Amino acid sequence: MIKNAFDRFRRSPAFAGFILFLVALVLNAVLQGPASFFTVKSINTLFAKNAPFIIVTVAQSLLLIAGTMDISCGVQVALVNVVIIMAGQTLGLPFIVCCILGVGVAVLASLACWICCSVFRLPALLASYALTYIIKGINVMIMDVPQGKVDKVFYKAYDSQILGFIPVSALFIVGVLIIWLYVRHNRFGTHIYAVGANPRNAFAAGISPMKVQLKAFVLKGIFIGVAGICITLMIASGNPLQAEDYGIRSLSACILGGLGFGGWGNVACAVFGSGFYVLIQNSVYYFFSLLVKLIPGFAVTSYWQNFVSDIIIFLGLLMTIVTAKGQRQALKEGIVRQFRRSDRHYDEPTAAKKGGDGNE
Repeated sequence: MIKNAFDRFRRSPAFAGFILFLVALVLNAVLQGPASFFTVKSINTLFAKNAPFIIVTVAQSLLLIAGTMDISCGVQVALVNVVIIMAGQTLGLPFIVCCILGVGVAVLASLACWICCSVFRLPALLASYALTYIIKGINVMIMDVPQGKVDKVFYKAYDSQILGFIPVSALFIVGVLIIWLYVRHNRFGTHIYAVGANPRNAFAAGISPMKVQLKAFVLKGIFIGVAGICITLMIASGNPLQAEDYGIRSLSACILGGLGFGGWGNVACAVFGSGFYVLIQNSVYYFFSLLVKLIPGFAVTSYWQNFVSDIIIFLGLLMTIVTAKGQRQALKEGIVRQFRRSDRHYDEPTAAKKGGDGNE
């Protein structure tokens, strides 16, 4: 039973991302030291700093499964951040109300992208790229310079642990994943895969691709709102120009995890891909920090750290793409064999019947 479950997982799109995640996890633990890495403080810091990015990657994966994308996710996170801070600072609203308002703004921004991509049929990449600068301008109009603050009780709670070892920031990720699991196991979850795989066939089956993508964008907007709340609690202030690179980074993280464009993969791919992305950047940082300690006079800029981590991520992308291509080919061959086997079982009784009639 365990062997069969492992075989199914090995053939799933998330397997390549899982292997990359494990490699990055081991590498990070070795460079940082197991005693330092596997501590409550270290794990809590890892989740607190990267929860917004992981949630954005999950949101991006929903759109990729539905056959579209939105690279303006990053500036939408910043939009939520500035709305939360300025609503509390200028209107005097309670923080919880400001968070709800921020989520609503994120949904509106997602609907704007849906109108461009699904209603006007503009290419998703170009439409969301243009929206990036529009939303960035709105962010600066609302908040021209970084400012504001969050009450200590809220950001301290975000950076704390439940029962002394469960990071509160991780609960935001778990909550998003629970919502996705609920969605995945109802009719909308089936429709989103059908539309992503082939919109024309889905429409012929009575499924409206436009409505399905509308729901996907709304759900993605809610997730972006949650990510915006997390980043607000993380920095405890407002910054209109932060997280802009989350859009492209989340897209690459999804591909790293094995997610394909249109009905191929699942949210587990996004989790493993974003986990690899985060851990490999940590590993590169600790690797260069170790070189500084071992080699007297050795110094390196952040440019070289980013360069090395991007090279490793690029190699991971190549590995995932090649693996996913092989999995798709194997799946296609398996389906063809199933059809041939069905045809053979259908033809054998027919031939036997004809033979029996001839003997009579």
